Amino acid sequence: MINKFCRQLGPLVYILSFTFDCEEETETSMANPKFQLKDAKIILGSSSMARRKILQEMGFDFTVMAADIDEMSIRREKPEDLVLALAEAKADAIISRLGIQGHKEENAHPTLLLTADTVVVYEGMIREKPSSKEEARHFVKGYSGGCAVVVGSVVVTNLSTGSRKQGWDKSEVYFHDIPDEVIDRLIDDGVTLNVAGGLMLEHPLTAHFVDTVIGTPDGVMGLSKSLTQKLLEESLQS
Repeated sequence: MINKFCRQLGPLVYILSFTFDCEEETETSMANPKFQLKDAKIILGSSSMARRKILQEMGFDFTVMAADIDEMSIRREKPEDLVLALAEAKADAIISRLGIQGHKEENAHPTLLLTADTVVVYEGMIREKPSSKEEARHFVKGYSGGCAVVVGSVVVTNLSTGSRKQGWDKSEVYFHDIPDEVIDRLIDDGVTLNVAGGLMLEHPLTAHFVDTVIGTPDGVMGLSKSLTQKLLEESLQS
């Protein structure tokens, strides 16, 4: 039955996407329905090259500011709560660096700050960036012939009004068996240390061994396009 609804894209099969959005108003503000996304200045609060690439693919011009926060000091039991809390903390840190004390007048062109975070859940355990090559090897070896769940958040803060929109996205990645020599090459490459759970879907050594993705590849890579578009648009209306 599942195959009836699948479409084949290269070596991967993409089936469903799970996206949940929630609204948070940090401050009561007036709506500005006359503004469109093309009128807004967008700041990507992330140093992730994957997120930059995704946002570029969406056709946006943006500037980049990385947030310097102690991610390990922020802990939540549920992965959905954790990624939202981390993305909010990144936004707050950047706002503090920008020295924003109040908000601009109602008719000012909006500035939208986009922050995000991603974790991997494997056998009920939350995995963030590996702390060492040994931990990265342990992570990737565990995915061989198994499944990893990727949970990612998007938070958009309208710096002109003080409003904040947020949501999270979930995808499942199923793997074929990954030979040890491939895992060794992947670890030696070093990229696994820079991504949540050591999982880099787009890496040529990884992609060949991905069986099925239930969700979207952009969500797995760190930024759900559909959720990002939705929250950016909603942030202009409050």
